[in-house]
Parts: sequence; structure tokens; C-alpha cells
Amino acid sequence: MKQWFVARTHAHGETKAAAHLRRQGFEVYLPRFAKTRRHARREERIAAPLFPRYLFVAMDMDNARWRAINSTVGVERLITFGDRPAPMPEGTVANLQSQERPDGLLTLASLLLLEPGAPLRLINGAFAEQVGVYERMTTDQRVVLLLNLLGREVRLEVPIEAVDAA
Repeated sequence: MKQWFVARTHAHGETKAAAHLRRQGFEVYLPRFAKTRRHARREERIAAPLFPRYLFVAMDMDNARWRAINSTVGVERLITFGDRPAPMPEGTVANLQSQERPDGLLTLASLLLLEPGAPLRLINGAFAEQVGVYERMTTDQRVVLLLNLLGREVRLEVPIEAVDAA
């Protein structure tokens, strides 16, 4: 019976590791999301790993040569408990895969498990390091926050990549 396991990759080596694992016959899942990258006065949308430096590998522990994963190009090591690989909870990967859009990317809004009123910290922009209160998610993947500025609440709409847990 196949189960999903987690492999830690080298920095920025997720794609390379996934390709090499597939060549060895392993089933691999690398969840990605659309990220905005800003560089030299231009913005572009790129597919970025949801879990940087990690990917999922499916295998049957009774028949797989799982130790080969640790020596695969791009892979640092398989996550283990003791001397055995640690399986993912049943349904975790299937849940992620079910939330993918037709282009194969995940929508971050579907993964956001916040209740209105949760504190969020802005990580970039003019209000970086300010803590606001989560109000809601917009249809175009933006977070609506309430910030306390100069004694009054101000509603601010920011990209989901611009906030982090407070």
C-alpha cells in the first residue's frame, strides 16, 4: 500500500529533486502556488513551492528502495522517525491535490485557515511590521486587514504574500 512521505531538498532544488526521483520510478508531488516576484521595476508571476525545500514522495514501504531517496540529486534526506521514514497523515496530499486549479497551482485563499479577528503582521510595504486584524479574503486572493493608525481603524487590502502570522 502506497503512503506519502516527505523529503527535504537542497535550497532551490525542489524541481531538480522531483525530476530525479521520477526518473527512479517514484511518484512525486510538489505543491506550488502563484507568487509575485518583483525585480528591477517589474513584476512577474512565478510558480513557487508551497513548502520551500520539501516535496512529497509516494511509495510502498514493503517494496520500495527508500534509502535510494537520500542519495538522489537535489535531495538532502528523507524525513524519518528513528530509522524509518515518517508517513504523512492519510489524506493530507489528496487534500492539497484536490485544491489545485486547472493550471496545477494551489490557491492560497483555499489554504488560509484564519478566522475573522486573527492578528496578522505585514511583512513588506509602507506598513511593514504593523499588526492588523484579519477581516476577510477577497475574490482575487487579497487579504483585507483592519489597522489601527492614528487612533482610528483603517481598512487595508494587501496581497496574501504580504502578511504573516503575528
